Amino acid sequence: MKRFFFISMLVFLVAGGYLAFTTVDSETDVVIAKTAKKTYSGTAYVAGMGGHYAVADITVDPNDSEHPIKVNNLDRIIVGDHTTYPIHDTRIDVNNRDITFWSTYKLDPNGNLHTGKSNLKTGEVLKDVVVPKPARVDKTIANYCASGQSRDSYIVLSMANEGYIDVRDKKTLDLKHRIFMTELGYKSGTYTFIHGTNTPDMKKFLLTLNLTPAGFTAWMGRTKLILLDMASLEAGKIKKLAEGMITGTPGKTITFRQSFTPDGKYLLQSGADRAYLIDAKTLKAIDEITEIRGESHDLISTPDGKYALMTLRTVVRREKGKDIVDGTLQLYDIEAQKVIGKNTSVCAPCHESVEMPKAAALCGIDVNWQG
Repeated sequence: MKRFFFISMLVFLVAGGYLAFTTVDSETDVVIAKTAKKTYSGTAYVAGMGGHYAVADITVDPNDSEHPIKVNNLDRIIVGDHTTYPIHDTRIDVNNRDITFWSTYKLDPNGNLHTGKSNLKTGEVLKDVVVPKPARVDKTIANYCASGQSRDSYIVLSMANEGYIDVRDKKTLDLKHRIFMTELGYKSGTYTFIHGTNTPDMKKFLLTLNLTPAGFTAWMGRTKLILLDMASLEAGKIKKLAEGMITGTPGKTITFRQSFTPDGKYLLQSGADRAYLIDAKTLKAIDEITEIRGESHDLISTPDGKYALMTLRTVVRREKGKDIVDGTLQLYDIEAQKVIGKNTSVCAPCHESVEMPKAAALCGIDVNWQG
């Protein structure tokens, strides 16, 4: 009798514990588990070719399978006019989250580039340094794009041919070192559009090169990943720690910006027609993200590393029949390795009030998360 009573109580407690974490539909008597996922809020800064950042106050709700990314307010921070200051880069300072570093993607009317920093609260340009084009660079269709940092250095990479890495002092933006890819053993023209960024602990720096042995713009869908020692890089030297390779479709897949999850476990890598989830230790791809609506240019994860925001250039058909390219965000579930919901625009809502250009070309993203 005692044994029966004990078993009955045990069943009751287990059932009670289960029901405490479930709900019951009274009409169908179906038990539905509560699976509410955490939501996230923050301000995203998305670099654009118009010489400004889109400033989007966003809410990310993975529970919403249709529209998981919502823009609560959209504004912009102006760096300069579009002819002189088209930007792909945004790099929020780890020492002061109110400051971002940037560098220009195109040569200005005088044939120079620019690098600088801005106050994210006031929009004030705090520093603007004119950067003459290096004499040995002969192809400048694309220039500064990806970047990383250490506590003391802002490190920005040029997509030109030859490609090079600039190591700059964060306080003054003075150039400390310039490293060309020949110093890694890669001849001019055998790679296209170098990119890279720091690991979360800022002890290492990841470099990517799209291999193009047939010529600078003839990409073959093969990207070399090279992990460098940060201390050596800050000293103007190259020390390789590891190498890897990811592959895609020749002529379609070409890698752009990237970032690591905060715990350093994964690398999130854009790739134009796809994106990649990469094991940061082995530098091998775990997932190829192909269900994207647009051209992939950057990814950044939520603070807990569970989800990633992807920046995409997405073709949108207008009512008048003229297609435009809009800048959008799309959500990726890192744990489930799948895309969630539709894209959310961070360009068209502002551009609708003016004459929309054929392309609202966004690229890099960085976020100040709340909480």
